Amino acid sequence: MQLNTLDTSPSFSSLLLDESLLKAINKMGFLYPTPVQQQAIPPALEYKDLLVSAETGSGKTAAFLLPALQHLLTIPTKRYGTRVLVLAPTRELAKQIFLQCESLIEFTELKAGIITGGDDFRLQQNMLRRNTEIVIATPGRLLELMEQEAHDFTNLEVLILDEADRMLDMGFSEDVLTIINSCNTQKQTLLFSATLSHSGVIKMANKVLTNYETLTLNTLHDGHRNIEQQIVLADDGDHKQKLLAWLLLNESYDKALIFTNTRLNADALRGPLRGQKLRVGVLHGEMDQKDRNRMMELYRDGSVNIMIATDLAARGLDIKGINLVINFDVPRNGINYVHRIGRTGRIDELGLAITLVKHTEWNLMSGIERFLKQKFTRRSVKELQGSYKGPKKLKGSGKSVGSKAKVEPKKKVAEKIKVRHRDVKNVGKRRAPTNKTLTPEKAVIQESES
Repeated sequence: MQLNTLDTSPSFSSLLLDESLLKAINKMGFLYPTPVQQQAIPPALEYKDLLVSAETGSGKTAAFLLPALQHLLTIPTKRYGTRVLVLAPTRELAKQIFLQCESLIEFTELKAGIITGGDDFRLQQNMLRRNTEIVIATPGRLLELMEQEAHDFTNLEVLILDEADRMLDMGFSEDVLTIINSCNTQKQTLLFSATLSHSGVIKMANKVLTNYETLTLNTLHDGHRNIEQQIVLADDGDHKQKLLAWLLLNESYDKALIFTNTRLNADALRGPLRGQKLRVGVLHGEMDQKDRNRMMELYRDGSVNIMIATDLAARGLDIKGINLVINFDVPRNGINYVHRIGRTGRIDELGLAITLVKHTEWNLMSGIERFLKQKFTRRSVKELQGSYKGPKKLKGSGKSVGSKAKVEPKKKVAEKIKVRHRDVKNVGKRRAPTNKTLTPEKAVIQESES
């Protein structure tokens, strides 16, 4: 995290945190609280429910951990069970939260544990039995443990839902609500989301929060002021690969993150880039958890400085030094775009985000610009000039003007359906031999059907 060196900023000591936490904060190199920390920590310390919207990389993890830890330190209890539960949508994000929590509680006697899929089930069962005060978990695996052990959170004091919009996108809504229903009804709940524009976030907030305050530190339309956003047009996939290699060989960066829409594309890019003697790794959901952890460590320590990833890594990947993000595939929607580029330009650091766009992706990219109310910089690479220069005609929305597909009359569609139905009924039946000579047109049809 880049330090804020403005002397006019309030210090962490002004937030009236425990000395052990201040000592840890100082060791971690945090001098001043970020805006989300300044606004969220005071009401959270008053044990209020909060709905907080803050962009990725704004320091929101400490914004919810610090008041929760302060609560544990100032109000000790002899009750059995977990006191603070943090739910996160992905294993990577859960691990990031756990590591920061471990750093913050270094000078206390508090204990934290992590529960994610892909790790040893029995070890996680034992961790829950040991009365671990702080648990960071992904919903799916936690629910499995609760069903096996009948473990509940009747003595839970603080519940934190991080990146609630992502949990909803991943289909965790029912799992989250099931877990919440087993929790102490008198708990404090803090719900953090990158955006409040997701249709389900407010609905969830109304279900799980009580008399809550809403803090909106950003909207998707605010943009990422620390990130330069560029578009490079490409003729096809091969042209994209050449552009990608050129950018990685010529741009200045400490670490680069390349996003694809599929794991197949991620795997396919690794070989050609390694052929350019680049230090490349791959991260996607089909990898074994041990391999994913190992790859993250290699990326974190710089042994690998280029990571090719699917949207799995768009959330929770909080690694210093990512100053270049390249979208090899245009993201499927504006929300994914925001979370991808949010891996760079964190806090006061500067970042560069480049999206490679071929003609079939123009409308998708244009829709993202319109959704975010931003216009990205058009850029060309002189060494790899392509023939595609963008659509010749544009609609008012910025999308290309294309010919509409012809709609077949209903009568013809009905006739086709009857023919298909007849063919299905006749599957396996021998056709009577015929001596009729096929016309060239019928021969082509028969050959295509066979």
